[in-house]
Amino acid sequence: MPSKPLRIATVNVNGIRAAYRRGMGDWLAGRGVDILALQEVRASTDDLTGLLGDDWDIVHDPATAKGRAGVAIASRHRASLHRVELGGPDFDTAGRWLEADYEVGDRVVTVVSAYVHTGEADTPKQVEKYRFLDAMEQRLPELAAHSELAVVLGDLNVGHRTLDIKNWRGNRKNAGFLPDERAYFDRFVGAEGDELANRGAGLGWVDVGRRFAGEVDGPYTWWSWRGKAFDNDTGWRIDYHLATRALADTVETYTVDRAAAYDERWSDHAPVVVDYAI
Repeated sequence: MPSKPLRIATVNVNGIRAAYRRGMGDWLAGRGVDILALQEVRASTDDLTGLLGDDWDIVHDPATAKGRAGVAIASRHRASLHRVELGGPDFDTAGRWLEADYEVGDRVVTVVSAYVHTGEADTPKQVEKYRFLDAMEQRLPELAAHSELAVVLGDLNVGHRTLDIKNWRGNRKNAGFLPDERAYFDRFVGAEGDELANRGAGLGWVDVGRRFAGEVDGPYTWWSWRGKAFDNDTGWRIDYHLATRALADTVETYTVDRAAAYDERWSDHAPVVVDYAI
């Protein structure tokens, strides 16, 4: 019989304690996830362990400022190694980058939970965002050299293409859809119109969501809590599985777990769940 695929999920929980109060635990209990990347944890490691339970092995990089950011990876099996370094020695990732290696059979899968700054055009916040993206661009080739089966998961806070934002025309001068931000993703996975985009262009990484969904709007992963954004599906696709080609070629299913109704949401982001046949 074929072995069970490795199910990897990512979600920005927007504060894990609040997410659990709203129903995250029910989602996780019924989803069969093997590895779960979390962003904006905003809690202690003890909080994470208490909420997720003893069945999960947890690695966690909390934010430098309490109550901000924080990334974690929870898995059914212990990580063989984890790392939090990104960029130069003077660069504080502030709980935004966490790598872990997992042994899957006789292979090693490297998983990253990443939370890129939101940014704000023409402010120091945007400068910090570009510093982070620069460091990420430097690290991606190193990751691919470290493991042919690697995936960067998380809220990367950039809509790469017009397909990734419902109201893209109104956001061309806003952080998250600025030309300079989108250019990073051209370099990561290839530019729009490039025949090899998501098939080896750029640094060779694959946007699993776009490859799997095809040339369609979305599927979006974030909607504002305000107004009718969720009901009207006025969203952004900013939560990613960026995989090496070897790992992307094993994808069986890609799903955005969009809540059935506004009042059933437990975060402003939806989980993105992918089955990898490793």
